[in-house]
Amino acid sequence: MNVHIRHLRLDRKCGERQRGNSQEGHGDRALRLAPGISDDGEACMLQPDQRVIRAGASDLDQSASEAGRTSAKHFVVHDGRVEEQELVELASRDEVAFGRLVAPYRGELHAHCYRMLGSVQDAEDAVQNALLGAWQGLKAFEGRSSLRSWLYRIATNACLRIAERRSKLVLAKDFGPARHSVDDLGVPVTESVWVEPYPLDPEASYELRESVELAFVAALQHLPATQRAVLILREVLAFSAAEVAVQLDTTVASVNSALQRARKTLDGVPREQSQQAALRDLGEDGRRELVTAFVTAFEKADVDGMLALLVEDVRFTMPPLPAWYSGITDVGRFFRERVFETPWLLRPTTANGQLAFACYQSTPDGYVLGALNVLTLRGDKIVEITGFLDPASHAAFDLPATPPGGEDRAGR
Repeated sequence: MNVHIRHLRLDRKCGERQRGNSQEGHGDRALRLAPGISDDGEACMLQPDQRVIRAGASDLDQSASEAGRTSAKHFVVHDGRVEEQELVELASRDEVAFGRLVAPYRGELHAHCYRMLGSVQDAEDAVQNALLGAWQGLKAFEGRSSLRSWLYRIATNACLRIAERRSKLVLAKDFGPARHSVDDLGVPVTESVWVEPYPLDPEASYELRESVELAFVAALQHLPATQRAVLILREVLAFSAAEVAVQLDTTVASVNSALQRARKTLDGVPREQSQQAALRDLGEDGRRELVTAFVTAFEKADVDGMLALLVEDVRFTMPPLPAWYSGITDVGRFFRERVFETPWLLRPTTANGQLAFACYQSTPDGYVLGALNVLTLRGDKIVEITGFLDPASHAAFDLPATPPGGEDRAGR
């Protein structure tokens, strides 16, 4: 696949945006927060001159101890730690305390915003806007709902505001029909139209991995934004209808109606079985064998070996290129005539809770990162390879520019 996507400069309509690392579990990283919120939980948008708030556990403990010494009638310190209700009050006027207060929720809020928007960067923007909204509005938090529910209210509204001003994101197979010719892959679609891969800790829970699978997130984008929010809040996050009604400033009847419509729409969107179920059924040995066979076939340019791993109706997509191929005959021709034109080195990884590979393409200057291939399985075989070629989609994964532990020279 000698298309040299790494040389493209994908200018977004809204301007070039620098991609940051957005993995879950980074509770001690900088929290760039946005301005205040209204009483209905809507966050204002992030402004370029906003401060950076950092969450540091040791700093918080020091602040908590100082709060216990200076304001004992308001804060109860137990073994250097502040109870949550006291911490809420402390956090309303102390940046470090606020960072520590929201740090346990940041990862799950980011995953929620990714489900809502299908984009890692948009999810990051929504979380930043929501967190500064929460910071500025914390003094008005009266504890009538849980802090978690309140944060989800703000984050969901931030996502809805972003969704209002951009088109929905799709996978390549929803963008246009499959092609047969491998000569013309089309012009890269540089607008923000593609569902992006999501970096996730492989040790994340089964439920979390399942809720960010590529096909599920893409299916969610078929829903109107409010229906999408209702379905995620009710069926993924298990908030009650009453809680969702408060979060979306609507009625329980409206929530139930939106949920029914969302379920009906999703029932009409074809998608494969849960990838977590497929990986579980495959077992550790089966996963290892599949990964090894895929790497071997790819690196040896073994078309027959690759085709042996695929189902008959396999799909190969490669956003931002509009071309994609369906069926083992066309996919096989694409491997033979385009993908294996140049040598590759592969390094296994994961994306969206699924098997994935960082693919390094040979160039005169050595092997360089050319694609992130995400696999979708049906049983013990591959039904789809989604090759993300846009360098911006690789940024959140912290992938090295050259293959670790491998050749750095050109050639097979």
